[in-house]
Amino acid sequence: MSDSTVTVMQLREAMHRFVAERQWERYHAPKNLVMGLAIETAELMEHFLWLDVEESRLRGAEPAHRQAIADELADVTCYVLALANSLQIDLSDAVLAKLAKNAAKYPVERYRGRFATD
Repeated sequence: MSDSTVTVMQLREAMHRFVAERQWERYHAPKNLVMGLAIETAELMEHFLWLDVEESRLRGAEPAHRQAIADELADVTCYVLALANSLQIDLSDAVLAKLAKNAAKYPVERYRGRFATD
């Protein structure tokens, strides 16, 4: 299984099953899920702390760090999926809508090769 064969809905359903099998629904209030997401994001950030830009790009390719980074990224994703399930937000719709807003806010002809400061 890979990104090219698994849909967002399949991931959401897998997360739903995982939570339901453990009867954790009562703990999965949006407030709790967002706090868990912040914690997992901080754990992911730890892998890149104190590295310069180039070192941070290379870190994910290092065998000693790659699996741990993948695990933390998966934890972040699981919380995002659980939050989408809890709030019944369609992630694909949300991401595509946000990309459209960002495309209007940051037109290519103005921002190509430049970061946004406004």
